Amino acid sequence: MVQTNSFGANRFKLEHFGLANKAAEINEAAARASRAALRGVTDKFIIASAGPTGKMLIAEDVTESELYDAFAEQATALERGGADAICIETMTDVGEAAAAIKAARENTSLEIIATFTFDRSLQGTYRTMMGISPERAAAAALEAGADITGANCGNGMKQMIDIVKEMKAAFPDAFLLVHANAGSPVNVGGRDFFPETPDIMASHVHELLDAGASIVGGCCGTTPAHIAAIRAAVDSYIETH
Repeated sequence: MVQTNSFGANRFKLEHFGLANKAAEINEAAARASRAALRGVTDKFIIASAGPTGKMLIAEDVTESELYDAFAEQATALERGGADAICIETMTDVGEAAAAIKAARENTSLEIIATFTFDRSLQGTYRTMMGISPERAAAAALEAGADITGANCGNGMKQMIDIVKEMKAAFPDAFLLVHANAGSPVNVGGRDFFPETPDIMASHVHELLDAGASIVGGCCGTTPAHIAAIRAAVDSYIETH
């Protein structure tokens, strides 16, 4: 699966650059670029990336209807560009996630993935910035109509294991996607550096699959070498199970 470069291409994010009126054009082009990169390969899928708007329902600086319209605009353009599915990712608020899921479900024929990002609390539990647990996040995504839910960003592969376990325990039949960071970033000389090597990330893949993950990939800090190592780990898991 190849993601599009459209994470922040909703009208609210693009407004900061004077490009809100070009949201549809930018998203369609992003999907076409990813499709072209496959050079005719037919056994791969284009997953359209749609990240949060930066607007907060709780702060009343946006309405659910406005979120719905923005995500509908983005999703329909990504589908026109050739996307097979949409990944509504790095979500922290279930209200925004639900608006995005419904917009995609009601305006496209795309498969819908919705993933959340979690932080580990001092008590050892995982919560989104809005205080949402993995179980509650998965429940909201599935109720809104997501085909696949899960977690992305914010954590390395090892930390994702407990998140997946909680989601799988609550929803044993759900398909769960994880794309993890290459560890937690460390600032080195003014630049963020992700410390986990391909071998380190891959070393946790079998346990993550045992926990219930259905799809595994990479987020911030991952490179083609990380993806290749993850793929090799998945292949070896399949061979032994």
